Amino acid sequence: MRKIERALISLTDKSGIEHFARQLQELGVEILSTGGTAKKMREEGITVKDVSEFTGFPEMLDGRVKTLHPKVHGGILARKTNPDHLAQMDAHGLQPIDLVAVNLYAFEKTIADPNCSLADAIENIDIGGPAMLRSAAKNYSDVTVLIDPGDYPQVISEIKETGNTTRKTRFRLAAKVFALTSRYDMAISTWLDKVDVDNHPDLS
Repeated sequence: MRKIERALISLTDKSGIEHFARQLQELGVEILSTGGTAKKMREEGITVKDVSEFTGFPEMLDGRVKTLHPKVHGGILARKTNPDHLAQMDAHGLQPIDLVAVNLYAFEKTIADPNCSLADAIENIDIGGPAMLRSAAKNYSDVTVLIDPGDYPQVISEIKETGNTTRKTRFRLAAKVFALTSRYDMAISTWLDKVDVDNHPDLS
């Protein structure tokens, strides 16, 4: 198993991230990030590369498009032991992403406000986050995926010991992802099912 060399971190819940990211940096892991997560880590003295620099494509559409790029998803989904995948990565200038730590937009918190508008709810439906999480979880054989700060210590401990996490840990973390995205989509579906769209204006 190859060593973890690159991590993508983009979080709503930033608790504990400074300690986790600093330990990754000390272990020689390059850190990619976006927006407020990158800002917080830099404030803590952690070296961060913006995803836009990594992809060569700017963040756009009011932040709706940040990580939806082949250099992100190719880096996550590529099988690192598959010679054909490696050849395609080399041909297209893709670099592997070995660890993904992502939280989702707080949709349920948003809709808990009785005055929540349809427009506000729609803007708090995360697209890039679930896509990265599902990509990383699907490729658990090669990628460690984190949604819970409570898992940071075990992941760091395993990386310190062998350079990577164990297959058993990666599988457990991947299962947590699919449980989360299932609940997330159900919350969206349940709320939208109750909305009378004729009583809500669209975004202008």
